[in-house]
Amino acid sequence: MPRYRLTLEYDGSRFAGWQRQRDMPSVQQTFETAVQAICGGALSVETVVAGRTDAGVHARGQVVHFDLDRDFTPDKLRDGLNFYLREDRIAVLDAAIVDGEFSARLSATARHYLYRILNRRPPPAMEAGQVWHVPVPLDSAAMHAAAQRLLGHHDFNSFRSTECQAKSSLRTLDDLRVMRAGDEIHVTTRSRSFLHNQVRIMVGTLKLVGEGRWTADDVSAALEKADRRAAGPTAPPEGLCLMQVDY
Repeated sequence: MPRYRLTLEYDGSRFAGWQRQRDMPSVQQTFETAVQAICGGALSVETVVAGRTDAGVHARGQVVHFDLDRDFTPDKLRDGLNFYLREDRIAVLDAAIVDGEFSARLSATARHYLYRILNRRPPPAMEAGQVWHVPVPLDSAAMHAAAQRLLGHHDFNSFRSTECQAKSSLRTLDDLRVMRAGDEIHVTTRSRSFLHNQVRIMVGTLKLVGEGRWTADDVSAALEKADRRAAGPTAPPEGLCLMQVDY
């Protein structure tokens, strides 16, 4: 039974996240329905994904694997799935046959995220649903300097959702950068794994620094307290995108 690895991109604004939901559309359900369709409908498929993105979060480099009891060439599988997904704002970028030991989740060595802040007075038109609109000026250099306080191996309990189910809040943050690109501020980050809402809480906290309400020392203090109440707000989901997964 061959195992297939696929790279997906999707617009998360129309979905209640990756994971299958009882009463709301999910990326997983929509994608698995397309797999069933290309196989003739009488098939139960179980997908494993690199990152279970939340409602409203996008992906440009999501990785998923699954096993099928029939053979497809990678190109035929990619093109067939894209035919069934053409109305769903989900696209299969590439497909490959991989070893049966490969896991989209467990084999990953790093996950890369980008958070986009539109930092101008006028609201977004073309980028609505893809950015967090912050109309007040933000100091991206101060945000970047404060972000460096979060690098390394720490207890990130202050920077995870109270609903996070991870057994440990210890994580190693390999990279966190803030840079301005015209009217946008881009926050990029890389780690082997993130806690639930970790990236969005880091961004919400760094926004306080950009506004001049917090300093880098305040960010360090929030990290040291290991208490969700010590960090800043959770940034909205629409600015976040899973860009790449390394193996």
